[in-house]
Amino acid sequence: MATGEAVAAGGAQALPGGEVAMPTGAVARRLGVSPTTVRSWERRYGIGPTHREPGHHRRWSPQDIAVLEAMCRLTARGVPPGEAARAALLARGADARPAAAVPSTALLPAPVPSAVGSAGGPEARPGEPGGSRQLALGAVRPECRGLTRAAVRLDAPRVADILQQAVDSLGILEAWTGVMLPALRAAGRKWAADGEQYVEVEHLLSWHVSTVLRAAAVRPTALRPVPPALLAAAPAEEHTLPLEAVAAGLTERGLPFRMLGAAVPPRALLETVQRIGPAAVLLWSQGPRTADRALALRVAAAGWGPRGSHGRAAVLAAGPGWRRAEHPAGVAAPRSLAGALDLLEELMTR
Repeated sequence: MATGEAVAAGGAQALPGGEVAMPTGAVARRLGVSPTTVRSWERRYGIGPTHREPGHHRRWSPQDIAVLEAMCRLTARGVPPGEAARAALLARGADARPAAAVPSTALLPAPVPSAVGSAGGPEARPGEPGGSRQLALGAVRPECRGLTRAAVRLDAPRVADILQQAVDSLGILEAWTGVMLPALRAAGRKWAADGEQYVEVEHLLSWHVSTVLRAAAVRPTALRPVPPALLAAAPAEEHTLPLEAVAAGLTERGLPFRMLGAAVPPRALLETVQRIGPAAVLLWSQGPRTADRALALRVAAAGWGPRGSHGRAAVLAAGPGWRRAEHPAGVAAPRSLAGALDLLEELMTR
């Protein structure tokens, strides 16, 4: 297809110098946001097309689109829209533009909303690119807010980028408790309230959280010469993200582990305990249906080694499935990732 035909087919327009300008709707589709958001950014923050002709629709040049892309990247990371707009404009050299072209509101941080929309601006109408979905978050870290925005947009590359930056800059513990967990809970609440409408957001987010946690857990690290921790989910338990967070946290502390993952049969768990002689066994249960009190006691009683020098593993019953009133005697019950990691480190290094 000739260049002129391609321009006409996409609703674009050739600019002086051979550049192609795109209409607002095409730009919004390219960015994965709604046209309403793009127009709002232009109105509130002065992020508009450089080339404007009276009586004609807006046309965005490649340089204009680059500013919008920078705006999307910054808001996805939790930067307030006003600050993001100022940074994007300055990166393009917009400080040389007339002051009247940038409203004064662009210099002020925008209020942080209580719910997350498609890209940090006003919500799109249902059916428009970017959607009109919201996930209630409350008071969270900017990284969490940006992560949820990207997840709602199904922007997988941005989700992966935010998660990796959170792990690298904050460490596993804060990345999990301050960024990953609030976003996962918000997605889960929305899914539970609205049926299958939000399952794609929750699944995409969970997959990427798992990916970054597993990468952190197997990162080459100098491990301390101590007996390992054994990490396993209860026999009927399929949830493993918290176990993966524990594994990543242990690697960060230089502590060895063995991961058995989801739905470990009792016999397999007990045989593994006898084979590797772990210092501690963390048994995860997400709900009361999967908490196996009898199994926790059997693991605590399991020993290994020659007669007269049997070793035994400490057992940690972790997760909301273990009810305090029915908690097995002699089994530890950490209530948080920090508590589990601290207890495991103490047990493994004593």
